[in-house]
Amino acid sequence: MSTVTPTLAEYEAIQRQAAELLGAQRFAEAEAVLRGGLASGSGPIPLWRQLFQALRPQGRIDESRQILEMIVRTVPGDMGTRFDLAEVLLSQGEFGRGWREYRFRYKLEHTVMIERHVQTARWEGQPIKGKTLLIHDEQGYGDTFQFLRMVAWARERSGARVILEVNAESHGLAKRYSGYDELIVRGTIPPAFDVHCELMSLPMAMGLQLSDLPGSTNYLSPDPARVEKWRMRLADLPRPLVGLVWAGRPTHGNDAQRSMSLSDMAPLAQEGITFVALQKGPAAEQAATPPAGMALVSLSDEIADFEDTAAILSLLDLLVSVDSSPVHLAGAIGCPAWVLLPFVADWRWLLQRQDTPWYPATRLFRQSERGAWAPLLESVSVALRQLREGST
Repeated sequence: MSTVTPTLAEYEAIQRQAAELLGAQRFAEAEAVLRGGLASGSGPIPLWRQLFQALRPQGRIDESRQILEMIVRTVPGDMGTRFDLAEVLLSQGEFGRGWREYRFRYKLEHTVMIERHVQTARWEGQPIKGKTLLIHDEQGYGDTFQFLRMVAWARERSGARVILEVNAESHGLAKRYSGYDELIVRGTIPPAFDVHCELMSLPMAMGLQLSDLPGSTNYLSPDPARVEKWRMRLADLPRPLVGLVWAGRPTHGNDAQRSMSLSDMAPLAQEGITFVALQKGPAAEQAATPPAGMALVSLSDEIADFEDTAAILSLLDLLVSVDSSPVHLAGAIGCPAWVLLPFVADWRWLLQRQDTPWYPATRLFRQSERGAWAPLLESVSVALRQLREGST
């Protein structure tokens, strides 16, 4: 039985209907509409891209990849699709090709304005003894904390003199990292250099594989003076001390899925555990009204910067957090952390695993279906009970 190919007007109607359903996050319905229009196995590329947008939030990663691969073969210059493919490949642990596709991130319309325009060649992993290599950070704070480990590897591989440029908020922590020759703050004029590399281009340059991880652990360290300050502040609080972060940066593209409210965390409240709120941003106000039965001490207003956060983390028994920068800071300094992940998590957490090769002391808790925080939090509550019983 042959399939009738839709007319151009019918394709446009399907695209409009699918766009409305995708906007309403009715992904299964959008998929059904698009499947009907693409039943012949062909059709306009925008519809296939919409089908990917309907499948990925449903956790259909393999099918999503097949569609992205087809679009890239058909339209190699579609940089948005290449970036989506990079994230899918990296989530599947295919680092080789994933890092190569990830280099297209600065070809997207919304990122080209923040690209660091450097008039020298990008380092590609080759020995350059006697030369100077500028490594500059990019994107979010968590990315900086996660990938700083690779700076020392790059210096060893290249044989170069390494200038490391980081954002001002990470500068204090980076000062105590020993993998570079000179440290500067983003926005200052760097000394002369021969080649450059973005921090998150180091994995491609060096051919990073899963088997290379974690490499060095506890590669960042808190300021000893800050540690003593916070040790005194926390001295009278009953243990175990469990740090709590329930929301990430509101402007993050996936924040609606990765963040929650403090009230959602009510299942974690239990006698014998002192929770310490490390939350920053607008959500920090919620600490004023913690869930019933939760012994919560809010440090949000007392935390001035990441130096304070790192010092506090070094004194805690555990961090429980949504996917946000404190997770990566905890991992980088070796603080045990439990990460609460949405159904479709960021690529760096891979798929289905409860551990992560990036941070040996980190445990992952994943939603079993989209938006289902309650079962996940119940699992965390059980694990906290075991932690409390083990500490008494």
